[in-house]
Amino acid sequence: MTLEEEYEASCSVKHRKQFSQFFTPESIAHIMVDWVLGKNDVKTILEPAFGTGIFTRLFLQSRSNVKITGFDIDSNIFNFLKNSGPYLDGIDLQLEDYLFNDWDNKYDAIICNPPYSKFHNYPNKEAIKIVNKKLGSKLSGFTNLYGLFLLKSIYQLKEGGRIAYIVPSDFLNSNYGVEIKKYLLNQNVLRHIFLFDYKENVFGNAVTTTSAILLLSKDSNNQAIHFSVINTKNKLKDISCVIDSYPKKDGEFTYKPTEISPEIKWRAYYQNQESKNFKNLVPFSNFAKVVRGIATGANNYFIFNKSKAKEFNISKRYLLHCVTKSKDIYSPIFTYENCKTLEDSDDNIYIFNGVLGLNNDSVLNYVKTGETEGVNKKHLPSKRTPWFSIENRDIAPIWVGVFNRNKNIKFIRNEAKIRNLTAFHCVYFSGYKDVGIDLFFAYLMTEVAHKILGDNRREYGRGLNQFQPNDLNHALMLDISILSVKNKEDIKLLYKNYRDSLLSGYENKKYIDNINEILVKEFT
Repeated sequence: MTLEEEYEASCSVKHRKQFSQFFTPESIAHIMVDWVLGKNDVKTILEPAFGTGIFTRLFLQSRSNVKITGFDIDSNIFNFLKNSGPYLDGIDLQLEDYLFNDWDNKYDAIICNPPYSKFHNYPNKEAIKIVNKKLGSKLSGFTNLYGLFLLKSIYQLKEGGRIAYIVPSDFLNSNYGVEIKKYLLNQNVLRHIFLFDYKENVFGNAVTTTSAILLLSKDSNNQAIHFSVINTKNKLKDISCVIDSYPKKDGEFTYKPTEISPEIKWRAYYQNQESKNFKNLVPFSNFAKVVRGIATGANNYFIFNKSKAKEFNISKRYLLHCVTKSKDIYSPIFTYENCKTLEDSDDNIYIFNGVLGLNNDSVLNYVKTGETEGVNKKHLPSKRTPWFSIENRDIAPIWVGVFNRNKNIKFIRNEAKIRNLTAFHCVYFSGYKDVGIDLFFAYLMTEVAHKILGDNRREYGRGLNQFQPNDLNHALMLDISILSVKNKEDIKLLYKNYRDSLLSGYENKKYIDNINEILVKEFT
């Protein structure tokens, strides 16, 4: 049994998740250690997130005359390591938060699998404040904890030193990642990014994320930045080949630093961009604005079905119809009849609208119930006045799923005219240049639309993709306004036939395929 397996058996999954403890596989750790030890005169090594010390164990197999410093904030793992054997003798292991300590020391080599806590799971305001002050950066409050670790490590790297980090790749394609990418480029330290893009997650089933290994160095070999995609475990040897021949071997994609912009999604540098295959592209925001759905901050309290309404004697006049879960929507057209089916099946299809019932005893009693349970003190409710009001959102004529798999984006035509929670974003059509909503929605159903929009997606593990509202607002689409009158009418008729097939209980996708053919012919 490995030391990692012994530790996992000694504590709960809940504890490990609380401290974001997902341990680096030995095959990956070997690669990262080989990179930082490729600088032969390594005398000082830093492990900012020590964990069970797999990197240190590998260091000590080949080097005995190095000074190793490690940080961890979990007393549980700290005590476990103290009792695990003599290998920690001589290691400066500190039970401290790395982000608030050790800013003045510099190291020859830094290696890390940092915690993957999102901004709302860590008191990051003070951490971001100190990182911004030290680096002169302007990090977003949404910055993930691993990004802060990475930036501090670059700050602490000696001239000629090397860094190996394994992190989620989402910062490469997210808004909060812009400042991180700026710092990487400004410091001229980025040498190679290896993107993991195979079904077996690097960390097993523990983390839903797509990972990347970053190889950084403060040396003079700063004329190129390389990207490589690792889509099978067998290709791990490609990383070793790059390290062994550094700086002579290029990556799968190679660019001059001046050719790379921190402002765009870096997927453009290592993945085929579907939009390049089409002409007459315009911003999606020309046709529609995307806004997230209603966030309650306490769904268990605000969401109702018929049984709950009866239990608390809440009249329908104080409830609004609202889609609460993505799985409740199984068709691209959501009608009043679909809504009624959910209602009759006792599904959660209402949201509490207590501000309309301030003179109603049942509503007031339910408000008191919420206060007794502390709902009014939760983050989002506490920001609203009164706390039991809901966010103001116009009913959206189209919804789009936040998450999707295998590039199939879930667009829904909201013919029932009801509200939606955050499982869907709201799409507000603008009626741009004589393009009606039927033509616009017909376009959204096509493979062409999904391919082009997919260029702006965020990727996670096991084929899971995500769109934030601005990922769509800033995406591209075909300028369907320039279609001929005949093509517009043909598409609208095909969409009508498709809609009729859905409502009759048999989805005939050939109509969407025909629309796609028209678009491909006109725009490629």
